[in-house]
Amino acid sequence: MASPELIETSRLRLTRPRMSDALPLFERYASDPEVVKYVGFPCHLRLADTEAFIRYCDHEWTRAAAGPLLVWSRSDGRLLGGTGLGFESGGVVSTGYVLAKDAWGHGYATESLRAMIDLARSLAVPRLIARVHPEHRPSARVLEKCGFTLDSAGVEATYFPNLSPGVLIDALRYTRDIGT
Repeated sequence: MASPELIETSRLRLTRPRMSDALPLFERYASDPEVVKYVGFPCHLRLADTEAFIRYCDHEWTRAAAGPLLVWSRSDGRLLGGTGLGFESGGVVSTGYVLAKDAWGHGYATESLRAMIDLARSLAVPRLIARVHPEHRPSARVLEKCGFTLDSAGVEATYFPNLSPGVLIDALRYTRDIGT
């Protein structure tokens, strides 16, 4: 079963990225070092980096039941950020979110994450994981609010290319069983 390429919540529209989204994606958040500080992709320095990301998104959508999604405001059509599901090796399915600075503190991350939980449930994904830099407490709070708990293993070596390129950092690993 494949994911719909459009998901709507009360305030958000989540869509599969298209090449026509490259410029707003680049300008709104992917090129902002402060916004991408704690994410797993490097800050986009050129529009070509964002176009390459969209080609990666297309690949993910063709090989798995879902992939990256863009988060748009339903009220004014602004691009707010990104989320999605990542189907990793060994049956691991991950999620996360990134929002433009002016979208911080409005509950969009929580609303996006709840949509990803619902999507995972509809795709019969048994468990979601999310990796969080230990200093990124606001993101951990969003996960906890949505029923994620710190995995018993506690940490997982993860790359944060905008902090320490090429260096693995012990990220907090949160999990949520979807059947609950």
